[in-house]
Amino acid sequence: MFQLLCFIGSRSTIIFCNHRESVERVHKLLSEKGITSTFYHGAMEQRDREVALAKFRNGSIQFLVTTDLAARGLDITNIRYIIHYHLPATEDIFTHRNGRTARMDASGTAILILNSEEAIPPYISVPVEELTVPEKNAVPEKSKWVTLFVGAGKKDKVNKIDIVGFLTNKGKLKKEDVGLIEVKDFFSFVAVRRNQASHTLQLIKNEKVKGKKIKIEIAK
Repeated sequence: MFQLLCFIGSRSTIIFCNHRESVERVHKLLSEKGITSTFYHGAMEQRDREVALAKFRNGSIQFLVTTDLAARGLDITNIRYIIHYHLPATEDIFTHRNGRTARMDASGTAILILNSEEAIPPYISVPVEELTVPEKNAVPEKSKWVTLFVGAGKKDKVNKIDIVGFLTNKGKLKKEDVGLIEVKDFFSFVAVRRNQASHTLQLIKNEKVKGKKIKIEIAK
């Protein structure tokens, strides 16, 4: 897995595992080897799941390790690779996992990782190309984006325009330094350029959004 991710580079990738414990184990392994990822499964708190998906959607993290919970129903675009770390149990699951990529006329690639005792499932009828992965490639670079957590949302009458205005006026960011914004009921997420984040947080730490002092920090 590590060699494969180094080989394909920092393109948006979902890594599917069959068990929650495996998801966290793979995430930890990648972290120990210097690859930044996030993970997603059904035993997580709702807010933690929201943070994980926001980071992946806005490109501040390129690798999402997940169970089949993410195989359907999530609005995530521009996925370049689907990696089946564990083989899916059924053809239906396989189809739904792969459906995360190659959407809206975009191209995508599904990769199966097989051990010596595994074979390509019989329900895969299309030709499968064997991928030779060099043992030594550079660790993928971190994203140029980072996600900020904003402690206000729709219920606080805060919208995307408010957030952009606040960050450009008070935080001295240019509009091109602000990426994807997601506004939830009680909080929001916004991607900003990583090299600008610390300075911006310093500038806005005592400022108010719509007359209210709210919590803004790097999303954890």
